[in-house]
Amino acid sequence: MSKKQRGMMVIFVFVVSTMLISACTQSLSSAPVATPTLLPDGLFVSPFPSVENPMAMIEEFAKQTAAAQTTVANGGTPATPGAIVTATTPLAETTGTVLAPSDVIATATSTAVVISTPTNANSLPAATSVPAGVRPASYTLQSGEFPYCIARRFNVDPDELLALSGLSSAQANSLSSGTVLKIPQSGAFPGSRMWHSHPDTYTVDSSSETIYGVACYYGDIDPNAIASANGISVSASLTAGQQLQIP
Repeated sequence: MSKKQRGMMVIFVFVVSTMLISACTQSLSSAPVATPTLLPDGLFVSPFPSVENPMAMIEEFAKQTAAAQTTVANGGTPATPGAIVTATTPLAETTGTVLAPSDVIATATSTAVVISTPTNANSLPAATSVPAGVRPASYTLQSGEFPYCIARRFNVDPDELLALSGLSSAQANSLSSGTVLKIPQSGAFPGSRMWHSHPDTYTVDSSSETIYGVACYYGDIDPNAIASANGISVSASLTAGQQLQIP
């Protein structure tokens, strides 16, 4: 190989090496040109590219909402914003429904507040007297009561009451409390059911008296009515000299 050929070979190798080094430098220093991805804008497609940047998604929606409000304030018709999708899967995998501003409804959950009336510990239960004209099938005698006053109270014949209960007239005044009487469902008391006039004020003679016995004294009045008129329990203990209002 001549000296001239050797020189040409060196120059050729140098040029080729320079070109290779230049190509490698450009591939490492130059970033690839970004190619924009075209997104479909159909009715059921989310306009947001991904959920990897949720703040960008929220910001975009805020811009759309602000633009719609500005358009409405100026008398125009707001444009339809992007789909609002609530899901646990990424937006790229979720199919949402486009909502117009007028379709966004805030639903408030109402909580019923129940206000209870405090119960007075000293209040007495309401009287449970038998309604007028109603006769129970049976009745248990209380302290101070006897069959004839029960016949007056429920407007039944006392003899029929005793016979139905298997009792004689001789036993009528000697029955103890707790005796169960059977009440006739027909007939009436012979004569006036009221034994003593009322309304009245009754003075208790001794502590052995009961509200039931006081009711028997008047004949046709229910003991629960006397208890209610005086604000006491029907089984309350009485004291000598105590004044009772009789309705």
